[in-house]
Amino acid sequence: MFFKRWRRILAAVLLSVLLLTTACATQAPGRFDQAQQESSRQKRGQAVSKDATQGSEFNKFFPGAGDGYQRVFTQEKKGFAEAKLKKEGKDAAMLSISDTTSIPGAAAKFSNSNEKIAGYPAVKVGNTQTAVLVNDRYQVKVISRSPSFTASDREAWISKFNLSGLARLK
Repeated sequence: MFFKRWRRILAAVLLSVLLLTTACATQAPGRFDQAQQESSRQKRGQAVSKDATQGSEFNKFFPGAGDGYQRVFTQEKKGFAEAKLKKEGKDAAMLSISDTTSIPGAAAKFSNSNEKIAGYPAVKVGNTQTAVLVNDRYQVKVISRSPSFTASDREAWISKFNLSGLARLK
């Protein structure tokens, strides 16, 4: 009887020591711990300029639906707004307005432009993107998502934006 009692006490003591040593042991850092620490130290909203226009301000300058196309807003955040242009339920193009104050150097690509759309400097990026710079600040871009949506379609849709209204935006 005495031996059983000591065995229980000894088991309880050993279990307590085991739990105490494993609970107090330092854990080796995981492979994502450093990345977590770095991202936690960064300032919030650092990627967007504090002077950037709210994305909701841009919505009123987008062209409306028509000619068999639907406009569906997909993203809106500080300095940016985007909408899909759909035809027959399929994505035809992406329409966007971005405030270039958040993207250093974004407006520079327009400085050597010889093309103009609706009186604003325009550039083509690859075979799928056309953009204009309004008031040296706002980039209006149309990106083809369908092979049938051509460069002339992109130019026509850029012209449908309320660019003069966007130019007056402060």
